[in-house]
Amino acid sequence: MGSAAPLSASVLLLLLLLLLLRAEQPRGAELTFELPDNAKQCFHEEVEQGVKFSLDYQVITGGHYDVDCYVEDPQGNTIYRETKKQYDSFTYRAEVKGVYQFCFSNEFSTFSHKTVYFDFQVGDEPPILPDMGNRVTALTQMESACVTIHEALKTVIDSQTHYRLREAQDRARAEDLNSRVSYWSIGETIALFVVSFSQVLLLKSFFTEKRPISRAVHS
Repeated sequence: MGSAAPLSASVLLLLLLLLLLRAEQPRGAELTFELPDNAKQCFHEEVEQGVKFSLDYQVITGGHYDVDCYVEDPQGNTIYRETKKQYDSFTYRAEVKGVYQFCFSNEFSTFSHKTVYFDFQVGDEPPILPDMGNRVTALTQMESACVTIHEALKTVIDSQTHYRLREAQDRARAEDLNSRVSYWSIGETIALFVVSFSQVLLLKSFFTEKRPISRAVHS
């Protein structure tokens, strides 16, 4: 009886991992890229009619942490446009099939280099268990555990992404502040040496005896 409990727990864990691996993920992309000043970067994704897609983006480093963003449908109509946003989210259900384009623009900036993160997801996430939406019977204990762990894992992934972006943003700010403090310290050091050297010369001039210059008069 003592070995039956560990065996059943191992089987439960194995079945749970198999169900989690079978769970399909919505199609999409997650990327962090560099956006130079006076530049624009566009991405394209084909979406079927009636399929929902979402776009989340955030400026990690550069300038005032802002960027222009717009989304166009296959017919060239602008379905989303925001200017100088630090972060935002956009969800839309495709009315026509085709290639949708979303662009990030830093053309309003003349010298600020930006780092932008975005997460583009296409389609709804399918249920982790087959026919979960059409079932009339209650979930078993193992199925309930699978659903609970799956939701917890999604929360962990979202939290990790959020903290990773915050860490990158805070690190960039700290490095920028450190460079400014270093330059200011160097400037203060140079100014201190100049003032000290000037004071030494001034004090030396006070205590220097000026001897009169005698001229010999020859008759």
